Amino acid sequence: MSAFKTPAGRFLLATSVVALCASGFAVAETAPSLNFYGATGLIDMPSGEAQPDGNLTVSSGHFGPISRTTLSFQVTPRISASFRFLGIRDWNANSACQPNCTTGVDQFDIYYDRSFDLRYKVLDESRYLPSVTVGLQDFAGTGILSGEYIAATKHITPSLKATVGLGWGRLGSYGSIGSPFGTRDPIEVGEGGNVNFGQWFRGPAAPFAGVEWQATDRLALKAEYSSDDYGLESDKRGTFDRKSPLNFGAEYKLSPWITLGGYYMYGSELGFAAHFLMTPGQRPLGGVRDGAPDPVKLRPSRSVDADAWSPEWVTQESAAPIFITNLNKRLEQDGIVVEAIGYSANSAEVRIRNNRYDAEAQAIGRVARAMSHVMPASVETFEIVPLVNGMPASRVKVRRSDLERLEYDPNASAAMQNAVSVSSPGQRAPNLTYDPDLYPSLSWSIAPYNRVRLFDQKSPFKMDVGLRFTGRYEFAPGWVLQGSATKKVAGNLDEPPPNITTGLQPVRSDVDLYDANADPALESLSLTKYAYLGGDVYGRVSVGYLERMFGGISGEVLYKPVNSRWAVGVEVNYVAQRDTDGLFGFSEYDYRVATGHVSAYYNFAPGFHAQLDVGRYLAGDVGATLAVDREFSNGWRVGAFATKTNVSAEDFGSGSFDKGIRLEVPLTWGTGAPSRRKYETVIRPFGRDGGARLDIDGRLYETIRDYQDAGIQQQWGRFWK
Repeated sequence: MSAFKTPAGRFLLATSVVALCASGFAVAETAPSLNFYGATGLIDMPSGEAQPDGNLTVSSGHFGPISRTTLSFQVTPRISASFRFLGIRDWNANSACQPNCTTGVDQFDIYYDRSFDLRYKVLDESRYLPSVTVGLQDFAGTGILSGEYIAATKHITPSLKATVGLGWGRLGSYGSIGSPFGTRDPIEVGEGGNVNFGQWFRGPAAPFAGVEWQATDRLALKAEYSSDDYGLESDKRGTFDRKSPLNFGAEYKLSPWITLGGYYMYGSELGFAAHFLMTPGQRPLGGVRDGAPDPVKLRPSRSVDADAWSPEWVTQESAAPIFITNLNKRLEQDGIVVEAIGYSANSAEVRIRNNRYDAEAQAIGRVARAMSHVMPASVETFEIVPLVNGMPASRVKVRRSDLERLEYDPNASAAMQNAVSVSSPGQRAPNLTYDPDLYPSLSWSIAPYNRVRLFDQKSPFKMDVGLRFTGRYEFAPGWVLQGSATKKVAGNLDEPPPNITTGLQPVRSDVDLYDANADPALESLSLTKYAYLGGDVYGRVSVGYLERMFGGISGEVLYKPVNSRWAVGVEVNYVAQRDTDGLFGFSEYDYRVATGHVSAYYNFAPGFHAQLDVGRYLAGDVGATLAVDREFSNGWRVGAFATKTNVSAEDFGSGSFDKGIRLEVPLTWGTGAPSRRKYETVIRPFGRDGGARLDIDGRLYETIRDYQDAGIQQQWGRFWK
């Protein structure tokens, strides 16, 4: 197809190029916007810009029969990634397969597909140079949306910017100028999910262009010339009539977090898009709201009150219970419990349980203040040992004189950070005394629950809602009996997904049978022993109904130096598959398997964390899982993972291998009130059997890491709060 077939298209492309070249002195004053793909761009085409670092966006765009829902994340200032779910209605309405559209991709009235994008911003916009981005669209999928591009964007005036670019794949399908880097081989789809290296930047290339004008603070107008001919959707499938390469749109910013857009697409269709912005690094309500802490109580000078400094109090046998009682009275409103205390004349060790603050530094600061009010003047060193599941995670040493000296210092936070030391838990104080009223302890709750299943080809979104009962009984420090049971109220997870046949044990693909048959269901019931083994070594043993599909025994050992960026762990499990009625039996499948992994953890850059697990999975397959997360100081986490094992793509099924995205959002981020609760979710295709790992609660690394040096320092600014 020859380039620039319409006069309007030639005019828009030419004016964009001229504007780009003539805009040397313009200063950027407009924010990057999003396109129908949920990526930074114009309307249907990409641009050369990038979103602010750390921004997370959810976009939903619709025109004609096409709907796209996209999650995009600006991983670094230059790298962004997107996960997209596509739906094309009337897939077979005008297809050549009629009237026998019953097999393969022809069997669906609505065709659903998933895709991943990556973008890299090569240049930042400057006085003379445009912002330039290179992108891969749908680089590891079925290729429905596959394309590559180079895009450049430059401001002509502070409120007007132009974009020109060159696209390949479907972005090079209209107005081709030739194939500068060779021919483009057809995609070998197979089961999908494979990276299409051999296609990148090959085949016909075509230019695209557009302009965007920020008419007011809230209203933006856009126009573009598209290089996508929609050959599959328009020509082959006949789902809509593409009459023109020109698109026009208007977008209105309802708030800093919501933008709505209306569009006229390809000379025949109306479109609508909604974009939702989240900024994980910034709390929407500002800082954390909380009551003011007690001021540090200053000790009298020795010359004024020598008796106050006397160490004779150490000989009082009843001192420990009194100290525990008085500390807990002061800390009750902070949600902190002092479980034990040990002391000498000049130092005191307290073991605490933090039930409220997501910032461990804030909990430590509150405890140190309380100790300044309760402990005798001769005690100079406060040693605060955070406990998690009754297991000590670290030891924080605070000199009382530093606490007194620095409270009102102009640089109090940084000065105190330099004065405090964090070390491994070490040996307990020889006279450590526990509060006899704390153990055994029972807690329980009844709360709503929801369970979601995504991306099966019959229905992309299914959900159950109901009630979940949870209970927890702690016999003694480190001994935890816990469980949960559910009762479904409403939902459609019992509707079967498309038939999945693999050569593997159905360790996850039969999840719909558990959804259909297990009501009410015992989700889990297990007894766990957590232990600090000395040095930098921690241990866990769990036995019982470990998750909704498996029960058995699980053991784990973790080596995690408290001040180190790395850790190594080993986990071994022997489990049996539970019956689908969700009760107590194991006879339905009669399947038992030994699994285990060696895990390595590493903080390879500030805010970036990697985890590599190598071992045997539930279906007996062997391989490795790599996960990379971007972590924010307020507790937000956005990450992705992929698992490759010795299971073939054919045996695995659609997607070829397990992969997904995980999000962790602290409740404090959204409410502004202190809380340790978090919302966690994993976005992945409908469960497959390859690369499936035991879903056990309380693994050691995530249990202790927040209370070690890096976790405490991450939100050190809240020590004095």
